[in-house]
Amino acid sequence: MRREFLKKSFFAGKMFFGLVCVRKKQGETRGASFRGGKGAMEIMRAVVAGEGLLPQEIARRLTARGHPPVIYALREEVGELSKFALELLHFPRLELKAVMEDLLQRGVQELILAGGVPKTLMYHPALLDDSARQLVQSIRERDDHSLLGGVVSYIEKAGIRVVQYADIIEDLLAPEGHIAGREPSEREWDDLRYGRDVARQVLHLSFGQTVVVCDRSIVAVEAMEGTDAALLRAGGLCKGGVVVKMMRADQDMRYDLPTVGTKTLVTMARAGLKCLAVEADKTVILTPEYVQGIAADMGIAVVGVRHCPSS
Repeated sequence: MRREFLKKSFFAGKMFFGLVCVRKKQGETRGASFRGGKGAMEIMRAVVAGEGLLPQEIARRLTARGHPPVIYALREEVGELSKFALELLHFPRLELKAVMEDLLQRGVQELILAGGVPKTLMYHPALLDDSARQLVQSIRERDDHSLLGGVVSYIEKAGIRVVQYADIIEDLLAPEGHIAGREPSEREWDDLRYGRDVARQVLHLSFGQTVVVCDRSIVAVEAMEGTDAALLRAGGLCKGGVVVKMMRADQDMRYDLPTVGTKTLVTMARAGLKCLAVEADKTVILTPEYVQGIAADMGIAVVGVRHCPSS
């Protein structure tokens, strides 16, 4: 079976104790059961929403099931998130202490982390509260894996479970084989396999989730700048390259799943990159119906591959 936490700045309207609350009445849905069935254990669930469409899609699906979550929006704009929230709290900066206090006060038991939160925030201490700054300073190795792991540990020490969301969006996980657009050429398959081998070597160092290959040569490796910036950088060096997006073999499935969508393909087209390979069963493909259309229109090949041939 098929199985996106900091943007450069956050904006809000009126502030109240560091939070912006957009209240939405939901009758008796507060504290509703997520297990289903009479007498089932009641689970209060919340979503920490970074940038991108993934948090909104997760919240939409939870709401469709009759369990709208409390949403903590750590992003520049709220967009349509409020449509799918029991209550929405928008933070103009990373108020880790305030978030934790609110979670505990509500009795939230399960928390989903989804969406992009730029790691570059650690270089802007004015955007972090004291708790967030202290947490970052306590983590010696500040790669993505360690930073996110530290955040999860901090949350769970308070008694709140951080849970994965793959089961909620299982149909959006990339299948193996052809996904969209044309089929890759033999040359592209050769570059794809080479890029997968290179990614396998660097991913355990917690960078290189995306690599760009052209003629069996590495053109760009994604680091702190993010996928789109890495793609545009590669486009300035070559045309027709292959993009390989994989996940660290021991990555915690509760956060930072590789995610692609229409924006990825549009950026690839701008950069002159014509083939995208993503890891099957571990990469989220947002708005797949639009991905299909854009890939076909722009002549981009999209395929799903395994982390290694033997797996």
